[in-house]
Amino acid sequence: MPIIEVNHVTKEYRLGQLQSLKHSLQRATAKLRGQSVPERPLFKALDDVDFKVEAGEVLGIIGHNGAGKSTLLKMLAQISVPTRGSVKIRGKVAPLIEVGAGLIGDLTGRENVFLNGAILGISKAEIRRKFDDIVAFAELEEFIDTPIKRYSSGMSVRLGFAIATSIDADILIVDEVLAVGDLAFQRKCFDRMEDLIKRQGKTVLLVSHNIRQVERICSRAIILDHGQILKDGDPNDVCGLFYSRNDEKIKQDAAKAKQAARHESSGDVDLVDVSFVGKNGQPTDHIAYLEGTKVAVTFKVNTRLVRPSFGIGIHTTDFVYLATEISDDLFKDQVLMPGLHQVECSIPSFPFMPGAYSVRIGMNAGEVVRTVLYAESVFHFQVACPAEGRTEAMREGFISMHGEWSMATITSVNGDLPAQPEHTAEFHRVKHGSHEA
Repeated sequence: MPIIEVNHVTKEYRLGQLQSLKHSLQRATAKLRGQSVPERPLFKALDDVDFKVEAGEVLGIIGHNGAGKSTLLKMLAQISVPTRGSVKIRGKVAPLIEVGAGLIGDLTGRENVFLNGAILGISKAEIRRKFDDIVAFAELEEFIDTPIKRYSSGMSVRLGFAIATSIDADILIVDEVLAVGDLAFQRKCFDRMEDLIKRQGKTVLLVSHNIRQVERICSRAIILDHGQILKDGDPNDVCGLFYSRNDEKIKQDAAKAKQAARHESSGDVDLVDVSFVGKNGQPTDHIAYLEGTKVAVTFKVNTRLVRPSFGIGIHTTDFVYLATEISDDLFKDQVLMPGLHQVECSIPSFPFMPGAYSVRIGMNAGEVVRTVLYAESVFHFQVACPAEGRTEAMREGFISMHGEWSMATITSVNGDLPAQPEHTAEFHRVKHGSHEA
């Protein structure tokens, strides 16, 4: 039997400000008089969400800001109730939502431990038994008898996390709490969560913008979009879809901000168009990973130019320069007369990892070299993930090194590890996923 059942849950909110008493009375009077009163529009934070969670399952919930993730967790933590549908929970729930928000500033850390423990359903005897461990985990031994209002924000959330994770519950509901405190404390939080999941077998619902954590910790993932479940299944598949949609949004946002990009021209040349040409010969803004492509630049020459040279560069949407290809002296004998011209740069295997990128263009000309055109973010495109999904390397860089790996079993001639290569070795080489003897 599932430990959690979410049955066609919809949650609606009325948009707009809360009405004053005077305004509410005016609306009520108008209704009594038969006058029409405009209703504020409804917003669906969740829209017919339906899923089940088995005991011991670790479910990651991801999605863009405003997708409905935190609203869903509040339903599961019974902080809020659905407008329609039902939520069934079998077991004790420990909600790690807005960690530290329930601490009272005028009380000391010690007093807050006992108060919050009681609110979370921990008996006074159990709090006393766990007190030293809670304080030690939060690293607040020196400050435990100091009022919370004198704590830093990091100290407060550390104490809140330590209290919340001390509950002996069947279900943990976690909302972005692995990002509390400094890096060292985040490591402790992560280790504690792994202990609860892997060694204690807790059922966990985790909301996080750290997609790597979801892939590593979770046995299943759901992606929410505008209050609806877009995909439910294997974490790698769900997170891959999230990455692709996020890349597409980055590309679209960058295109909207195109007017803010750097664009310089001497007046001799006007940039007309930049496009990528796919393997089918058609313009595209999506390139498959390692696919061949051409970058085509169309420009209008206004005055006669000699010795033209061109540069095409790739940068991230936040202007990290990644690579540049320059024609050097390839066109040094060319003379460009006024009119439309086009230059192409063929890239046999586009080397960048899946993600969203932008193009920058440069052009020099003249016997005395001068820049006649330079522009950034002139074209935005997306490198698509391969069919088999994103690898770990694709999440940790921009370019594949295409390395060849080898391993050897070393047999020493004299029985000891030799200082010189006075041994025999059998190598097994691996290249791009294929095995060679």
